[in-house]
Amino acid sequence: MSLNDPLANALSHILNSEKVAKKKIVIRPTNKIIENVLKLLQENNYVGSYEIIEDSKGNSLVLNLLGRINKCGAVKPRFPVKVTEFEKFEKRYLPAKNFGILVVSTPQGLMTHEDAKKKGIGGKLLAYCY
Repeated sequence: MSLNDPLANALSHILNSEKVAKKKIVIRPTNKIIENVLKLLQENNYVGSYEIIEDSKGNSLVLNLLGRINKCGAVKPRFPVKVTEFEKFEKRYLPAKNFGILVVSTPQGLMTHEDAKKKGIGGKLLAYCY
């Protein structure tokens, strides 16, 4: 298994586990970006609580699934997006208006596309979830 994109691996692991109705999964390796994306998914009620377990082989993350994700994934390549362009990417990655979230990396940290629109800042697209 190649680990070139840990975020894409984590999101596909979450999606596959959701499809077979698992309640708990372990994600490894983990990093700050994965943790911040999970925090956003948790705030939007897509996943449950998670805890980080530190050991000698690197950190792993135990995540409780709620069964609310229909599809999620990493955006490749990481498109730069201006405030005025969010709608184009919403149409591309999300099934309907006001349904699902795009995770955007902005100069003010990771946030959903809705928050970025409110603050009037652009960034790079990292992931989507609905």
